[in-house]
Formats: sequence, structure tokens, C-alpha cells
Amino acid sequence: MPPRTTRRARRVRAALATLAAATAVALSAAPPASAADTWTEVGSDRADPLTESQGLTSVEVPANSPNRYTGIGTIPIGVSTRGWNHVGDPDAAYDGTYIEPYQRDSGGAKMFRVQAPGGTWSEYVHTLGAGEAMNNSWVAVSPDGQWMLAGEWGTMTRFLVFPTPGVNPATSPGTNLPWVTTVTLDHAVRDVQGCDFSGPTTLLCSSDDPAGTLFGMTKPLLQVDLSAKPNGTANVSGHVTALRQLPLRSGCSGDFETEGVDYDRRTATLRVIVLSPGICVLTDSKTYRFTRS
Repeated sequence: MPPRTTRRARRVRAALATLAAATAVALSAAPPASAADTWTEVGSDRADPLTESQGLTSVEVPANSPNRYTGIGTIPIGVSTRGWNHVGDPDAAYDGTYIEPYQRDSGGAKMFRVQAPGGTWSEYVHTLGAGEAMNNSWVAVSPDGQWMLAGEWGTMTRFLVFPTPGVNPATSPGTNLPWVTTVTLDHAVRDVQGCDFSGPTTLLCSSDDPAGTLFGMTKPLLQVDLSAKPNGTANVSGHVTALRQLPLRSGCSGDFETEGVDYDRRTATLRVIVLSPGICVLTDSKTYRFTRS
């Protein structure tokens, strides 16, 4: 896979260079939700291509905390100059600990950047295990806060499980963050860009699958039902279901890119970022909102 950060940065720069000469094109009307939809679209907000183009998460603690987003413009200079040039879909533990997943173009490690509830940042580095892909597309913290799932790119039949950095007492910034167990999926998934827990053993995931051969649709919203709560001692299995295609509406034609996902349990609202093709990445990329139908 070519470095996705470089690809997206080229898209944004090219779109910015021609934006002055472009005219806005009206969005096509939203199609009605089908009876098969588990989640119904209820609204959307513009997604900024620099700061909201990778992922998002709601933060429960402290109360009234703003939603957090990641994008190529949110990577600190001091992080990118050390090679960590791609940030994925973040998540927050229920105590307010905020976690961003990072990858780089070479090397045998991935990194999780953690902000404690008090505001202090720290970095937890994980050395790649045998057969582990370098990609660090997303993180999802279990409802009990102790375990963190993470995902690789491409066609996969597993998710990785780590002790939650900064929350699980077995973790320390100065030691290798271990991959302890695995979620084994009963159906392959492709190009998962984000997952979030909607319940103790249920994940909602956004897939950027461009082919549509796995589930009969491109860019699906997936649900993964786990056989048990994630833990650090035994693998658990995951049953995968495709719920619906994510919205693909823009004033431009071409390839959309689905990004991160967040389930806000305070409002029972699901949000998913979808980037528009071409120059419209600047004008009508959206964070879509859904509620359970």
C-alpha cells in the first residue's frame, strides 16, 4: 500500500491550488433510507480536510468536553519530524484518557500518543510482532477501559488487542506496549478505517472497501459482535455483519474515502467521516450522523 498520508496530502494541496477557480456544485438529494438500514442518517456537518480528515471521538470526561478530531493538520511538527507522519482514528477511555494511533513509512514499530485527563502527553511504542502489518489505522478502547483494539490495513481476519496505554496499570511509556490477544473475525474485512464500541461486546466499524466483493457493497458500515469482552489472556471471536453502505454524495465524481467512526453513548449517535472526491474534498466532505432505526 502506498503511504496514505502522502496521497491525501497531494489531494488536498492540488484542491487548494484550484479552489479559487472552482465553483460550488449543489449536492444531490439524499436517498431515502431503506427498510434494511440498521442506522438511519439524521444529519451531517462539513469535515475539514486538514483537521478532520482521519478520525474523531467523543470525550465523556470531563463533562461537556468537545469532540476530538485528527487529520494531517493535527500532527505536531515534533511528531512528524520523527517519521510519525500518519495519524489514524482516535478514541477516548471513559476516564477521559485520549489516544491517537500513529504509523510511519518504515521501521518495525507503531506508536500510540496518549493525553492523560490532566493534559500531559506521552508516547507508547509497540514493536511489530511476527506477521503484523505496519499500519495503525484506528483504536477502540473497551468499555471497561482496560483493553484497546487496533486495526491494520488491507484484507484482514483479525483485530489486535493491547492493554490500554495510560489506563491499564501494566503499561508504561518507557517499555514496549505488547500485543496480548487477538479478535478473530468470522468474515474477512477490508480497509477498516475506524471502529468504536457501542456496547460491551459490540463494535461499529467504517470500511473503505473500494471493491464491494466481500459484502456486496462498497464502503460498508460494519458491526462486529464479540463472543466475550476483550481481555489480555484469551482470544475472542467476532461475528461480522454489513449493515449498510455509507453515504457517497458529492458535487464531484470519483473515489470517496471513508474515514473514522465514533459512537457517542451519551446521545446514542453514530458519526462517520466520508471524504469527497477531487476538489470537493475541500467543499463537501462530511461527518454524517446516524441514529439506530
